[in-house]
Amino acid sequence: MLTALSPIERPRCVRCLTRMRLANVVLGADHAEKRIFECAKCGATETKFVADPLDSDELTRLTNNIRPPA
Repeated sequence: MLTALSPIERPRCVRCLTRMRLANVVLGADHAEKRIFECAKCGATETKFVADPLDSDELTRLTNNIRPPA
């Protein structure tokens, strides 16, 4: 499942609720990112799959609504 994470969003650890740090990013074939977060306090890890931000609905909406000044 792909989730929408902002570039700086860091999830909280499910064990100790400390903000996790980004440990690794792997680019997939479909330009989605696999982000691996690690807790500095207890060592727990969490993996998030994030869709390509340049292929998002928000970017398409913004680029489709650009018009020359009137």
